Amino acid sequence: MFEQELKSQIKKTGTTTIGVVCKEGIVLAADKRATSDHFIAHRKVDKIHNITDNVAVTTAGLVSDIQLIIKLTRAELKLKQIRTGTKPSVKEVSSLFSTILYHNIRKFSPFIGVAAFIIGGVDGKGYWLYDASPDGAVLQYDDFVATGSGSVIAYGVLESTYKKDMSLKDTIKLCTRSLNAALQRDSASGSGIDIVTITQDGIKKVYEEEIRETVKAAA
Repeated sequence: MFEQELKSQIKKTGTTTIGVVCKEGIVLAADKRATSDHFIAHRKVDKIHNITDNVAVTTAGLVSDIQLIIKLTRAELKLKQIRTGTKPSVKEVSSLFSTILYHNIRKFSPFIGVAAFIIGGVDGKGYWLYDASPDGAVLQYDDFVATGSGSVIAYGVLESTYKKDMSLKDTIKLCTRSLNAALQRDSASGSGIDIVTITQDGIKKVYEEEIRETVKAAA
């Protein structure tokens, strides 16, 4: 009964988020629409958040759970860095998200907490992409992953176009086209596209002009 209810809540998650591994690092992308069932609650939501100076996440699920989990994760990582004097690895960040999500879904509450994150980052060992699901499971990907109600549509573009060791520029175009395809068919996703790159130079946001030009070229 619990698993059926959880699966039902996950399916209702209205968003599309994408993570892709490329030659120079990681690219994360997300739409900007927040929905409450069929009602558009907000059109300018930031669904990509910096966790450290080398790790960022995309978000899907209940806004309250997302905001709390991000605050807890940032605080725990800062405390760990103060204690150890070292920056956390991407794997450590993903493990922390997994632990918090595991306890979040199993806490006693009349409301099920649903939140999911795609975690991308770079550290001394390389570039890493993880998916932390609402039940606390965490999986590593060496190519791409998508979540949310529009993910099935996004996967269609990713599966047919992705190539190993793609350049950063081509990966940005791939994420834009994949997300735009989801926006065209999934009513719960929309209101714009955000994309960030994570490389050895840090986390950078892709300019809206570049995204718009890619969308026009794909039309």
